[in-house]
Amino acid sequence: MARSLMSFFVPGGLLFLAAVALAASGLPSQAPPAVMTLAPAAVWAAGMLLGWRFNRSRLVFALVVLAVADQAIGRLGGRPGPGEFVHQAAALLVPANLLGIFLLRERGVVAGRGLGRLAIILLQPVVLAAFHFASPAAVAAAVAYPLLAYPILAKAPLPQAALLAFTIALILFALALVRRRGVQEEGFFWATLAAGGGLLVHPGPPATVCFGMAGLILIVAVIESAYGMAFRDELTGIPARRALNEAMLRLGSKYALAMVDIDHFKKFNDTYGHDVGDQVLCMVAAKMAGVGGGGRTYRYGGEEFTILFPGKTAREAAAHLETLRETIAGAGFVIRGKDRPKVKPQKGQAVTASRKQVTITVSIGVAGPGARSADPQEVLKAADKALYRAKKNGRNQVAS
Repeated sequence: MARSLMSFFVPGGLLFLAAVALAASGLPSQAPPAVMTLAPAAVWAAGMLLGWRFNRSRLVFALVVLAVADQAIGRLGGRPGPGEFVHQAAALLVPANLLGIFLLRERGVVAGRGLGRLAIILLQPVVLAAFHFASPAAVAAAVAYPLLAYPILAKAPLPQAALLAFTIALILFALALVRRRGVQEEGFFWATLAAGGGLLVHPGPPATVCFGMAGLILIVAVIESAYGMAFRDELTGIPARRALNEAMLRLGSKYALAMVDIDHFKKFNDTYGHDVGDQVLCMVAAKMAGVGGGGRTYRYGGEEFTILFPGKTAREAAAHLETLRETIAGAGFVIRGKDRPKVKPQKGQAVTASRKQVTITVSIGVAGPGARSADPQEVLKAADKALYRAKKNGRNQVAS
């Protein structure tokens, strides 16, 4: 729970709190105008370049929304009449656009659909401006129309429609986070809050800080996502081989490395199919992630995994690996038949689909540094040789 809360608040929550603290401190208003002009421009440019390079259209479009809102409020915000209308319209359109961008699939930045979405975003202020100049009183009244006749809402700093848009967006982002804890979901959640802060503070440098920080939160989310793709295995969710290589560079003189292989996995794949094989990989990875002794599990490749035990000898690690082997062998794996119902049966309804339970076992080889094999890569090779002996001697055992 503590780890989940930490990953949720860091870094998005910290950047949001930093934006609020800076906006409230008054420092942005005292900064040179050139700084307050160049700093957000650098964020927009860097983020759009990153989004184009990584083909993340949602990042590019979200930054366009934030940049347009920042420029519109910065140039007209605080002025009576048009300035008030621009502020209220931005408060309504920013959360609605961020939610719409989040719900859309990645379709590229310069592709036909991407250009179409960009055109829709840029046309919104143009259309609103045209309506406002044609009938300013009617359009302003429509944007600020009170949905509920409550005195407390009448004193709210933003129109009720804007508050509703922010509430709906944040709720949907939170539901997406519960369903799938991804850095993109976290980024849009905190960026929307930061943008809301930009609409609540005084127009000018404080609002620019909030909008710029919202863009920075989205940029950091994309960087974290790219890092996760490079260092985390997509199927099982555990760290990948590249993360193992980096971890081995930081090892001290006392550690143990274990190589783990799922027994007869190729035959299992050929018999039941690759989808079931993927389920087995995920099940075994989940069991291995809970190994004792401070072990850290990595997917080495295919059906092979590596467990790193910092500060443990091979003999100490072997006891934890034996417990892990027994846990996996005793867990069992249920293979559901092809007659499994596509719709989940109601409570109390009998299920007649065929189910077959099989036993999944692993063979493990473990090694530690010695006088002739102090290099982690050599220790890994020694663990692989021990794994080969475990498989040769009958599988489902630990060899060191």
